[in-house]
Amino acid sequence: MRKDAYIYKTLPGSPDGSLLFVFHGTGADESQLLSLGRDLAPQATIVSPRGDVSEHGAARFFRRTGEGVYDMDDLARATDKMVGFVKAHVEAAKPSSVLGLGYSNGANILASVVFAAPSLFDAAVLMHPLIPFEPEIEGSLAGRRILVTAGRRDPICPPKLTARLEAYLRADGADVTVEWHDGGHEVQSNEIEAARRFLSATPVEGA
Repeated sequence: MRKDAYIYKTLPGSPDGSLLFVFHGTGADESQLLSLGRDLAPQATIVSPRGDVSEHGAARFFRRTGEGVYDMDDLARATDKMVGFVKAHVEAAKPSSVLGLGYSNGANILASVVFAAPSLFDAAVLMHPLIPFEPEIEGSLAGRRILVTAGRRDPICPPKLTARLEAYLRADGADVTVEWHDGGHEVQSNEIEAARRFLSATPVEGA
């Protein structure tokens, strides 16, 4: 477990407050979601890693062999590495709660971490995730809050796969909310408002 396993940026928050990890989409970097994270969780300390895989110069968190076709061995590698990265930051910060937010490829790595280590995140926001496989969840998601946001005309993340992911998460006990819009793969204002409500409702120890 290493805090420096990835290149990352951080924004300090309130001592003993929440720790919010944000995960960028394909082709972006560790700066993409920092301002959104600050907007959605003003008191949180924010950690934003950069994906360590290059796809023709575009940063990603794991390899793929085509659109929606994942290199499952590399996804397993990336998931294990990210679990260690998150755990190292959590152990150092000892936050009141651990939150995650990812968009597109960032949502996919966050979802994979949630499957592999269900107790790691108290709440997670998955914006336009694409999980084209049946996940193996290593434990129970009971008590974990997950928000999934999606577009009804998303050409990259088909709505039927979003619905299937919701079913997987619910079957394992997660408290799941799904926010739809009528567009495609872009993030729209109703998603941002849903994420703000969702993250602000996360219980804080001692509150």
